[in-house]
Amino acid sequence: MTSRWSLPKQDYWSTPFAETLLEHLLLSPGLSILDVASGDGIPAFYLAEQVGPTGRVLGIDLSEGQVARARAIQGSQLPWLQFECHDMRDLPAQVPSFDRITGNLSVMFFRPHRLETLRGLVAHLNLGGQIVLTFPSLGTFESLWTRIAQEMAVRDLRRERQRLDSYIAERPSAEESRGWLDGLGLEGIVVKESPLEVVTGSGPAFLCHPLLRGGFLDDVFECFEDPRLANEVMARVSVDIDSCAPLIAQRCVLSGWKPAR
Repeated sequence: MTSRWSLPKQDYWSTPFAETLLEHLLLSPGLSILDVASGDGIPAFYLAEQVGPTGRVLGIDLSEGQVARARAIQGSQLPWLQFECHDMRDLPAQVPSFDRITGNLSVMFFRPHRLETLRGLVAHLNLGGQIVLTFPSLGTFESLWTRIAQEMAVRDLRRERQRLDSYIAERPSAEESRGWLDGLGLEGIVVKESPLEVVTGSGPAFLCHPLLRGGFLDDVFECFEDPRLANEVMARVSVDIDSCAPLIAQRCVLSGWKPAR
């Protein structure tokens, strides 16, 4: 049987992370699922199809635009799936508990208090329930950050380099994320990393790359107070992008179970 809501093959970022999530998520008909940072519905639509009409899926996202787009894609289909605008860092009391909590590419949005956010999510997990999250972990695009740091050093941009180092250090490691679930008393914890190569050309192809400029590169530009200087540095890096190849993201999946008692 072909899935109507299979993960989209043309999404070269969300889909590979969602695939790692689904590899570790135990699914069956009738489950209730909370999908945080649900975006355009990857993998909320697939999850809803799998749990069927006896189940329930709630996808939440802080962006009203993302929620609107997901609802537009859904139309009148999968009526047991809902998309709502909520901040997962401060869930309202009326949000119930669920058998599963998922979050594809979600952990970066837990800032600034990641452990407290995770604690709040686990509070909405039923006893015996499973939480599975994916995120790009520490080491993602390390070759790129090294090249940018070199360009900053050549120009003696010390404050910008400090900001870059702080940005990189904010990315959690697999070991750190395991500690979160350990600290919350979850069981059957699994943490696994797998590489994902992002292919890009040089120059404008790199600077305007949809997977990079929408997040990672924007954070680098914010390390500069002078936009013109930022453009000069990144233009220089962009024509030397071959020295950073391959650009590797570390897909990290984090899974754990809430004790049944």
